[in-house]
Amino acid sequence: MIPCDAMDLLLTNLSIATMAGPDYGVVDDAAIAIEGGRIAWLGPLADLPGIEATERRSLGGRWVTPALIDCHTHLVFAGDRSGEFERRLRGESYEDIARAGGGIMSTVRATRRASADELYAAALPRVLALQAEGTGTIEIKSGYGLDIDSELKMLSVARRLGEASGATIRTTLLAAHTVPPEFADDPDGYVDLICDELLPEVVAGRLADAVDAYCESIAFSTSQVARVFARATELGLPVKLHADQLSDSGGAALAAGFGALSADHLEYASADGVRSMARAGAVAVLLPGAFLTLGEKQVPPVDSLRGAGVPMAVASDCNPGTSPICSIRNAMMLAARLFRLTPEECLAGATREAARALGLDDRGTVEVGKRADLAIWEIGHPRELAYWLGTPQLAELLTDGHTTAP
Repeated sequence: MIPCDAMDLLLTNLSIATMAGPDYGVVDDAAIAIEGGRIAWLGPLADLPGIEATERRSLGGRWVTPALIDCHTHLVFAGDRSGEFERRLRGESYEDIARAGGGIMSTVRATRRASADELYAAALPRVLALQAEGTGTIEIKSGYGLDIDSELKMLSVARRLGEASGATIRTTLLAAHTVPPEFADDPDGYVDLICDELLPEVVAGRLADAVDAYCESIAFSTSQVARVFARATELGLPVKLHADQLSDSGGAALAAGFGALSADHLEYASADGVRSMARAGAVAVLLPGAFLTLGEKQVPPVDSLRGAGVPMAVASDCNPGTSPICSIRNAMMLAARLFRLTPEECLAGATREAARALGLDDRGTVEVGKRADLAIWEIGHPRELAYWLGTPQLAELLTDGHTTAP
């Protein structure tokens, strides 16, 4: 127990899925004491020591889990691509739409035109929607600006969203998302811009917590990504990678070679790539929303990841083009249905392993000393969190020991 004369909050009459052990790490008929935004004590109510608390609340038998963590989103953007979605359903290909000015470049144009206030106003409801289903920590990537001013604008808006919502926002520079039109004939020149100008400005402004890139034949090569990652590492920023989504580009092994926090997507990751991730301790972030939206056929190598002991996180990948899903709960359900993760793996993937994918060791499980980021649920068992689709079950979200939703 954390030494303390009196606790801020004592929660009783609850069950806990701590996610710190097998079988959800369940503690039945339990209590949790919170002090200074941290978990100071937890265990069976029968073992509760004499604790004085400023506030004492019975949860009426509800379940408590770690607050959910969405560790891969692109939720700051402008514009709308539902029209493209409709056109694809009518038979047009993504390539045809892109050649006509659609695709990611339509989002880039809209995001460049939008003011910071306009981006903030568009993104805040998405953050609030994630909070309303139990999410306490959200990663937000840039990558729809593709020039210095617009990338900095996106990252600044993401920081502002955290200040306004009470959620923890982790920001990631994804300038190496795709080659901007200004550098269509000189992608290496754009990589130079990222390494020599953009990254130093981001570090000086403390605008990013990590650096990401998209390693694929339609985006950046392994050698180009390696240059970005080498510079990021030199400047003290951890890295992560969109890897092996559409082909085996060697992304998983590349990420592992740079000690990446995570490699994300991974549908085409090779056995060697999986082994490299296991040796490096990298997290596999699975993104079933993009798999569903793109109608992909090859699932990530879940059995190989399990067998190698690679931690598997689950995230929404919320973005306007390939995963218009602003729901970590729906991502959990899709991971169970499409990728055959167990409900326990899905919950671990949106808590414990998602925290690892963001390099955060102060949350993701319910343990003494961890942040009191807790989700309180109206459920009969935590397996329901990957079972129900579109069913609101959150009773309350505590972030740092304080109610932030609903």
